[in-house]
Amino acid sequence: MIADPHEIANVCGAPGIEYMLAEGAQTPLDILVMLPSCVPATPFDLGGARLAAADLARFRGREGVVGLAEVMNVPGVLAGDEDLRAKMDLFPVIDGHAPLLSGKDLNAYIYAGVQSDHECTALAEAREKLLRGMYVMIREGSTEQNLADLLPLVDACTAPRCCFATDDRHVDMLAGKGHIDDCIRRAVACGLEVELALRMATLSAAERFGLHDRGALAPGRLADFCIVDDPDRFRVLRTFKRGIEVADAGYRPPACPAAPLHARVPAPRDIRIAGRGEARVIGIVPGQIVTRDLRCPVDAADIPDTDRDILKAVVTDRYRGGGSGVGLVHGLGLREGALAGSVSHDSHNIVAVGVADADIVRAIGEVVRLGGGLAVVSGNEVTALPLECAGLMSALPYDEVARSLAALEEHARRLGAVENPFMYLSFLALTVIPATRVTERGVFDVTAFKDVPLFSE
Repeated sequence: MIADPHEIANVCGAPGIEYMLAEGAQTPLDILVMLPSCVPATPFDLGGARLAAADLARFRGREGVVGLAEVMNVPGVLAGDEDLRAKMDLFPVIDGHAPLLSGKDLNAYIYAGVQSDHECTALAEAREKLLRGMYVMIREGSTEQNLADLLPLVDACTAPRCCFATDDRHVDMLAGKGHIDDCIRRAVACGLEVELALRMATLSAAERFGLHDRGALAPGRLADFCIVDDPDRFRVLRTFKRGIEVADAGYRPPACPAAPLHARVPAPRDIRIAGRGEARVIGIVPGQIVTRDLRCPVDAADIPDTDRDILKAVVTDRYRGGGSGVGLVHGLGLREGALAGSVSHDSHNIVAVGVADADIVRAIGEVVRLGGGLAVVSGNEVTALPLECAGLMSALPYDEVARSLAALEEHARRLGAVENPFMYLSFLALTVIPATRVTERGVFDVTAFKDVPLFSE
């Protein structure tokens, strides 16, 4: 498994990376790490840590470290940012993050050394990147479901440059549908030859990361394999690692690093908005993490506007006891209550969306009370999932977490929310995915790469 621990690195810094390496070393899996390239994601973000090239250099050559993870600061690459360049010079394997990047800017990004992308949402975008030499990782997550749209790209010629990714997939989906095995099943159901689907899941992925000692059953390669029932259901019956059937070996997780949480819960007056005119509204795109930049006539006195599904989105600084930024979002569907969480890519401040300001404040307060987590509030009812490890993860067994997450989502659905509301919520503040976002400072225009006022000037 190839993982990028940039979520916990944004909260805890280098100790978060050390924690994930220690966790991975104690499992039967080979959990290999790509080092976070952009902590914070952009110079505008204020998270819990800042990692420079010197901070990453000490991990070079460490067992379990493969390369440099998704380079999200595309403007920094194109502008020749010196620290970013120094990070890229440390590692020969470099993953990309280039949603909608095209033409000469894409050429420059690839020329700088980036080799792959997992952010393609349209076939034409994926084809352009493939033809320019990139590896294309076809993503199928909880919200970001691109497999069916991108699969026509794959044939016997292109499969060596294509593999699967599951960025981001919630534990309930992992427990209920699976991981890469689910991608294989979906690909075959869409008409892809099972041999090509298996190649994408194994050999193509191994070759992309330079792991030439695995990925196929052949002399000189590790005997890592599964026995499945049939190629349609692809249900795993037995799993072998280095030729030995894997079983519980008395795993004990290491202690999680302390999670900074110094948020000041806003009062309703702190999240009020004023004004009238054309407002910038974050438009949720179903099944995607890209958003639309909507311009809607808005009178602040009419917010929330549940008839038009325009609600208030609030991001509260969790690290320094600072303020809260406010924006507007369309497409979450809430008709009452509020949602909040400390999983908020990539800085992981506290993000909330709700109908009444009082409920938004209550939801944020519940997340703070938990020391990090997810919460749904409505009336006197509160449903919550504590995430005691950096405000991002739980030490509970995965099936208990899945049940708690299901209870959260059931409560949210009763309030009118769309499917997977916490996944959409977690990306509202991500300043490296087009088009419009909200941070602890307010509205952020990803295309212009700057803070902008809520109401258009």
